[in-house]
Amino acid sequence: MNIRHIFFDLDNTLWDHRKNAYLTLKTIFEREKIKEKYHLNFEDFHKEYFTINEHLWAQIRDGKIDKPYLRKHRFYDSFLFFGIDNMELSQYFESHFLDEILAYNHLVEGCLEVLDYLKTKNYRLHILSNGFHEVTHRKVNESGISQYFDTVTSADEINIRKPQPEIFQWTIDKAEAKIEESIMIGDDWIADIEGGLSFGMEVVFFDVFNDDLYQEKVRTIKKLTDLKEIL
Repeated sequence: MNIRHIFFDLDNTLWDHRKNAYLTLKTIFEREKIKEKYHLNFEDFHKEYFTINEHLWAQIRDGKIDKPYLRKHRFYDSFLFFGIDNMELSQYFESHFLDEILAYNHLVEGCLEVLDYLKTKNYRLHILSNGFHEVTHRKVNESGISQYFDTVTSADEINIRKPQPEIFQWTIDKAEAKIEESIMIGDDWIADIEGGLSFGMEVVFFDVFNDDLYQEKVRTIKKLTDLKEIL
């Protein structure tokens, strides 16, 4: 490989969204005394929220819903699953969730070690995220990793999300990179890997769930530090 530019997904590839979201939701849940008011256990709620949120993000990725729909429904539908029909409560969770999650900035294990290594190898590093613009840059800045990256791109910038080729072209142009000198690394098989391959980029699949489904198709890593054996 003649790679000069490395494009990372952000959530759950570098920034540990699952852990940070769990801690944030637990804080809001306990502060609002949801267990006492509605006899609802947090772990049960979080399990259902996780399932609903993942499904909605898959729909927004595939262009079936838009950002306002996701923001209106992810908490509303989660509470409704338990028979709690309360839009005001769900929107309270939505607004506070996006603000308060930035108080937690846990990174994926090995993140700083890998970024340090890649910088010493003189790679130019970039972020390409499907996440919301209003929080993407704050996550990068407040977690202390901004100095590693030449560009940070949120799909909100052109309202087109991975795996669509337009967002890959946008970020390639923004980075002043060439496709043949670039590689995409991410944990979402459809958005990051199929999107990158369709665009003509090299890819590395970060198999955070240990699915073992795609190892024979593309380079696959189980932990970020495995990148040091590839790049």
